[in-house]
Amino acid sequence: MDAEERKKNSSEVIVEEWSGSSSSKLSRTATITSLSIRRSGSRFSHVWRRILQAFVPEGFPSSVTPDYAPFQLWDSLQGLSTYIRTMLSTQALLSAIGVGEKSATVIGATFQWFLRDLTGMLGGILFTFYQGSNLDSNAKMWRLVADLMNDLGMLMDLVSPLFPSAFVFIVCLGSLSRSFTGVASGATRAALTQHFALQNNAADISAKEGSQETVATMVGMAFGMLLARITMGHSVSIWFSFMSLTMFHMYANYRAVRCLILTTLNSERSSILIEHFMETGQVLSPQEVSKMEHVLPLWASSWSLKNEKSLHTRIHLGVRVSSLDKLEMTDLLHSAESHYKKAKYLLLERKGIISVIMHKDSTASDVLQSFIHALVMANLVDKSISTHLESRSWMDKHYEVFLLKLQSSGWKTERLLSPSIIWRANWICGSSDEKIE
Repeated sequence: MDAEERKKNSSEVIVEEWSGSSSSKLSRTATITSLSIRRSGSRFSHVWRRILQAFVPEGFPSSVTPDYAPFQLWDSLQGLSTYIRTMLSTQALLSAIGVGEKSATVIGATFQWFLRDLTGMLGGILFTFYQGSNLDSNAKMWRLVADLMNDLGMLMDLVSPLFPSAFVFIVCLGSLSRSFTGVASGATRAALTQHFALQNNAADISAKEGSQETVATMVGMAFGMLLARITMGHSVSIWFSFMSLTMFHMYANYRAVRCLILTTLNSERSSILIEHFMETGQVLSPQEVSKMEHVLPLWASSWSLKNEKSLHTRIHLGVRVSSLDKLEMTDLLHSAESHYKKAKYLLLERKGIISVIMHKDSTASDVLQSFIHALVMANLVDKSISTHLESRSWMDKHYEVFLLKLQSSGWKTERLLSPSIIWRANWICGSSDEKIE
């Protein structure tokens, strides 16, 4: 009798099988009883989910930021256009080197290719030396600049057959341009991957981005070979196709960076936030600021009046003390004694330009505070006689409140994304000596 009861009770146990990479995205795949296994869903949907796992991060979409999907869509489209154009530019480059011509020599072609690659390598090192520390702070802008330089490099390859006497010089310029692309694109991609990762899954996001890029590469190469075959020997068709794809590539890149909603503070985002806060007492959200900030370099949008009025363009962070003249040094010593005894930075205002001198023991939070203080001072220059006193008073009353409101709106306030500060100073304020090193 006990055996019959156990058999009856065990037959009532039902086990369900669920599949999914996230607890919020689980789907039931089977129901198991002692008598049968009943599978849920079609085999096609199961296979499709498995394929999708090779291209999207685990736990998608909850494991990434909301701007991940639109950015990847536009980024894949711009990558597709790049690989199609690469076939056209490579065909022109190989033709210029002499592939298919009896008069061409192997050693000549090898030497030309070597010079091209060497120029690119040296260019990448130089670009990293001069701009490496600035890529984090302006990820959107450098992402656009990187692809613009790539477009220029491919254009050089396509132009090279038209000027045989200057062929080596032209292809070296193209390689130099693409070397900037490699450094800037790789660095900004790393910064964006960290931005997308909500669950410390940067490695997974990077791996899946590699899969997406591989598919875009294969499709782009297939279409590129087809287009190169169709347009072979027709210069007008080649140039029309190349320029059309280049225009689409630039548009897709612009849309991609416009999709990004970054929550880190750089100079421009800080300027937008502090101006609005000083006027209204409210903090803008990352979504609102992303629509207001510029993604093009200042020299590319200098026609805009907004750029001329931006406070951050009037701030010089990490100024070298020895670069100041005698009058500026006198003002600096006076302000160090009267306004910045406890601060880890000094501010100096001259003709609307605010110079920020950092203390040698200053931290990341000190750098952020100094920049916000400089923005406040820049905003008060035309409105106040004593900018040092009023800006100091504003910081004492509102800075902590400002930080709290930033954090509650989703901003990261641990540090300011800025170029590396290599010049610092030390000062001792007392009754008998003031020291600046």
